[in-house]
Amino acid sequence: MPALRIRTAAELLGVSDDTVRRWIDTDVLTAHKDESGRLVVDGAQVAEVAVAAARPPRARLGSASSARNRLPGLVTRVVVDGVMAQVEMQCGPFVIVSLMSSESVRTLGLEPGSVVAAAMKATTVVVESIDVE
Repeated sequence: MPALRIRTAAELLGVSDDTVRRWIDTDVLTAHKDESGRLVVDGAQVAEVAVAAARPPRARLGSASSARNRLPGLVTRVVVDGVMAQVEMQCGPFVIVSLMSSESVRTLGLEPGSVVAAAMKATTVVVESIDVE
């Protein structure tokens, strides 16, 4: 399973580093030391907490892209069926589902807990009016 540093887990969960450390102390998350001696948490566990909390990350993870509709998040579920696969991601309060080739899933090494960014591009955007009380 992917191992995430405390800071990365905190960014993805939209909480502080101290909150992640408190969750480790109270067994919400399990931590261990990586081969470099740094404290890390299991990415799949972080994904479970992200689904339960559904809070947006405080800042975007550091990578450059021209895409504006880009949401950082964690893979929460992967269903591979022959040629195609369904990848579910928790991106802050949003659940994003992507259909892609099974080969792409294998090439990217996607599994629950993988850190990803969902980039969306659409030729049509539907806007609905919402009544606010």
